[in-house]
Amino acid sequence: MASTRVLNEKYDLLMQQLARSVENTMEQYLLQDSAVPEKLREAMLYSLRAGGKRLRPIMVIFACQACGGRPDDALPAAAAVEMVHTYSLIHDDLPALDDDDFRRGRPSSHKAFGEGVAILAGDALLTYAFHVLTLHVPRADLARQLVMELSAAAGPAGMIGGQIEDLLANNAPGTLEMVDYIHTHKTAMLLRAAARMGGLCARADPRQLEILGDYGLKVGQAFQITDDLLDITATPQQMGKPTQKDHKAGKLTYPAVAGVEQSNRQVQKLIEQALDDLAELQTPAEPLRHLARMIIKRRN
Repeated sequence: MASTRVLNEKYDLLMQQLARSVENTMEQYLLQDSAVPEKLREAMLYSLRAGGKRLRPIMVIFACQACGGRPDDALPAAAAVEMVHTYSLIHDDLPALDDDDFRRGRPSSHKAFGEGVAILAGDALLTYAFHVLTLHVPRADLARQLVMELSAAAGPAGMIGGQIEDLLANNAPGTLEMVDYIHTHKTAMLLRAAARMGGLCARADPRQLEILGDYGLKVGQAFQITDDLLDITATPQQMGKPTQKDHKAGKLTYPAVAGVEQSNRQVQKLIEQALDDLAELQTPAEPLRHLARMIIKRRN
């Protein structure tokens, strides 16, 4: 038991260090770019500095290491993934979508800067992510592969496709198939891309990329169900924003369709499958296993 606690503390510390490294990298890119208008830079940095788990960029780095790469090899990709994720949060919080006034315990972007600036800050982070990949990834062939992965996950066949179905499903009777589609596209495909991008940074072979993609997809699905559960069970202080909003808004969530008990079972099943996926990668994938187990810990 003590050894497990020590190991968890070791990985928690490592993740904190990697999160700071990603944050410093993103800030460095933006602060050194004199072409970005100052007010826009301020709004972009405001949301990038809001904290959070940094699950996606850390997954990029851990996946890179699992395939023999170094953390520095994956930093531009990790920064790009987090910029895309942050853009999605800015737009999610807008009155036209989730209408959230708080994000991670402080005013969301549209409350701090107004809707117009918030929209533009989100747009800027999305496009700047691809600028980062083309400017800071030294190999042109790798940059192209990373752009393809990230754009597919973030675009109309990925995150945006999931968002539109989520928007249209409000107050509509739903099925588990509909929820799975929304969760997979809105959340899990970006995590799938994060894992695969880390592998690409380490020159992973096709089989390794397949393993990483399957792992990222399952972790992403489990993560979104956990978010749905926390909206029901957590306090606003724990979440840094109001809770029970999904239920009150009639949003289509896993607990709404399947109930809390089945939702918990599904999270457990997905995490176990994600861990099984990593068996071929052996010991170097242990940090990825810790990342997956964190989903269970977060739920509890």
